[in-house]
Amino acid sequence: MKIYLVIALCLVLIPQLHGAEINLVLQANYVQADQQASWYEGDTGILAYSKDGANLQQAVLNVSDNFSSGLGYEMVANYYPLGERHAGFSQALLTYKPLSQNKVRWRARAGLFYPAMSLENVSQGWLSPYSYTQSAINSWLGEELRIAGIEMTLFSPGRARNSAFSWELHGGTFKGNDPMGAMLTWRGFAMHDRQSLYNEQIPMAAYPSVTGAKRLNHPAYVEPFHEFDGRLGYYLGAHLEYFKQTRLRYYYYDNQADPTQVNAQRIYGWRTRFHSLALQHQLTDSTRIIAQWMSGDTVMGKRYVAADFNAWYVLLSHTIDQHRVSARFDKFVVKEDDIFPWDWNDSHSQALTLAWRYDVSPQWQIGLEQHVNRNYAASRLSLKQEPQIEQQQTMAVVQYRWSH
Repeated sequence: MKIYLVIALCLVLIPQLHGAEINLVLQANYVQADQQASWYEGDTGILAYSKDGANLQQAVLNVSDNFSSGLGYEMVANYYPLGERHAGFSQALLTYKPLSQNKVRWRARAGLFYPAMSLENVSQGWLSPYSYTQSAINSWLGEELRIAGIEMTLFSPGRARNSAFSWELHGGTFKGNDPMGAMLTWRGFAMHDRQSLYNEQIPMAAYPSVTGAKRLNHPAYVEPFHEFDGRLGYYLGAHLEYFKQTRLRYYYYDNQADPTQVNAQRIYGWRTRFHSLALQHQLTDSTRIIAQWMSGDTVMGKRYVAADFNAWYVLLSHTIDQHRVSARFDKFVVKEDDIFPWDWNDSHSQALTLAWRYDVSPQWQIGLEQHVNRNYAASRLSLKQEPQIEQQQTMAVVQYRWSH
C-alpha cells in the first residue's frame, strides 16, 4: 500500500479527534560536546552534537485512535533542528484488531512503521524512556529502517489459556528501504535520538572512495526509503512473554534488494539482512535489565561494497519514586568484506551512557546524561583524520509532555 494513501486515509480519520489520543513531546537541551563535527555537518563524528549550547532537541506529535469496529490509526510527526528536512512524518499507519475471545487471535497494520524489534524505544513516537542518546542498534534503525508495507500478527495472551506465557508471531512484507545499509557501512554506527523523516536525505562526509568521480561517484548523502527493483522485502518475528516479568523478541529482516540497481542520483540498492534478539527481565518491581544483539550483512553492487556487522548493548534501569536512573554499555563493529582495497569501511566502538530522569509533574521532566565513547573508523584515513577518536557528551534536558 502506498504511504501516500495511508496518510490520506489517516487524514480522513483525524476529524474524529474529539475521541483521539493526542500526545505532544517537546525536548530542549543544553549540551557540552567535544567539538568533533558529526555526519550532519559532513564530518565523521558519531554523536549528533558538536557545539556547546542550548538546542531545541525535538518535537514529536503522536495522534492515534481505535474504533469499536477494530479499525484504528496512528500518525507520528516530528520536528528536528538537525538534518536535511526539519519537519515531516516518521510513521503513518492503519491498524485492525478484531474483537475476539479465541485463544489464538490476529491483528494487522499497514503503512509506514517500525517492526516491534526494540525493547528500548517503547514510548510513544518511538522514543526511549531510559536515555536521551539511544543505543547504536536503535539509533541505526531510526535512521535507515522503516517498513512501508503490511504486517500480520498471530497472538495468544496467557490469560486466555490460563498460562504464564503469552506469545506473538509477526510477518511483514514491504517495498522501499532498498538503500538500507549505506550509512552503516560508510560511516559506521552512530548514537543519537533522531529518526529519519519519510523521503529525506541523510548527509555524510564526502569520502573520496564514495563521492570521487573516478570511484563510485555517489552523492554525499543517502535516501534510505527508496524502492529500486520492485522486489518485496520481508521480516519475521516472534515474541515470548512470561507474566509481566520477562520478554524475549527475535526478528529476521531481509530487504531483498537488488544491489546492482542504481538510480539517476547514483544511489545504489543494498541487499541487507540481519538477526535481532532483544531481552527484558524485571529483576524487581523497580529494576529491569534490557539487552539487544544484532548481527547481519549488507552488499552493494557486485560486491563493490560489502560488510558484516554486529552490535549489542546491555541496559540497567532503576526507578525510585519519580526518579529513573539508567546505565547502558554498547559495543558495535562493522567489518568490510568487499573487492575494492581503496574503500575502507572497518569501524568499531564501545560506549557508556549514564542517564537520570525526574518527573517533576505529569507534564514536566528534567534529566541529565553523560555519554562517552571510543570509536574507530578506517574511512577517516581517506579524509586525513585520525581513525580512532574519543567522544564525550554531557546533556541537560527539559521535557514537556501534553496529552489529550
